[in-house]
Amino acid sequence: MTFQSLLVSKDEQAAAVLTTVLSGFGLSVQCCGYPDGICRLTEQKFDAVIVDYDDPHSAALVLQNAYQASSGHDTVTVALLSDKTKVRNVFGAGANFVLYKPISEQQAQASLRAATALIKRERRRSFRVPVQVPVHLRVMQNGAEMEGILLDLSEGGLDLLAAQPLYHSATVAVHFSLPQTDTEVDVRGEVSWANPNGESGVRFVDLPENLRTTLRAWMATHAPELPPEDPEPVSQCKLSDLSLGGCYVETESPFPERSGIVLCLKAVDMEVEAEGLVRVMHPGFGMGIEFAAHTPEQRERVANFIASLTSRPGTLPQLL
Repeated sequence: MTFQSLLVSKDEQAAAVLTTVLSGFGLSVQCCGYPDGICRLTEQKFDAVIVDYDDPHSAALVLQNAYQASSGHDTVTVALLSDKTKVRNVFGAGANFVLYKPISEQQAQASLRAATALIKRERRRSFRVPVQVPVHLRVMQNGAEMEGILLDLSEGGLDLLAAQPLYHSATVAVHFSLPQTDTEVDVRGEVSWANPNGESGVRFVDLPENLRTTLRAWMATHAPELPPEDPEPVSQCKLSDLSLGGCYVETESPFPERSGIVLCLKAVDMEVEAEGLVRVMHPGFGMGIEFAAHTPEQRERVANFIASLTSRPGTLPQLL
């Protein structure tokens, strides 16, 4: 599977470094100026858009068009910035990552490794397999029950056509038979978008580990062109704080806020894999992560890991 990136910059030195690094991560690169970049965003889909903020107004337009053009999939955006005091404005305009100029190959490797991992994760989670099977729905807020048709399925959610229109942010209980298997799926989800005709997108919430494993195996069978399941981990990470609710990870290439990530924690002979959500991000320094420990199994794993550390004073946890 090929990933497409758009590099909008007049800086030849930066373009040369970034093209080399992006190509090394498996991304094809199209280089152009601001007007051409905006035009290409209306004609093509890109997995990553890198834009130079030497012209802030034009760069903001590029980010705006990248966001508008990303309907149906998430485009990862990177801003090239000379003035570090403008970093908050850049993130406010929609950038996921920032690279400070002049750009070194080492800096680009670190940040773009994280961006590539995010691209692969988002592509895998959003890749949908078309299906048509009956589905039963119950809206948790008001108890309304209805029938529908499952339209497509992914690791992270599904699209369906309900007998009655749903509404954005509604929590629903969904039941259906996984096609070509004997598995009956009961899952909770949140409506991420909804149309008046009854078609809606549902994002899974609190997915049990056994069901997640089943869905991954099913997707691997029915969608063989998926990106690799385990993208290259982000390097140079240090765990500086840990509690039952979350942790802080020091890294020069933190993920954007609201990114879902998987942490592998190890101490002595104990190893734990924990899912989390980035709640706060400090560019070039680190990120605060809230553990997605919504099930008893998830909470118990994290609690046992912390108890193991507490019982061994001086033991430092590691990030794998």
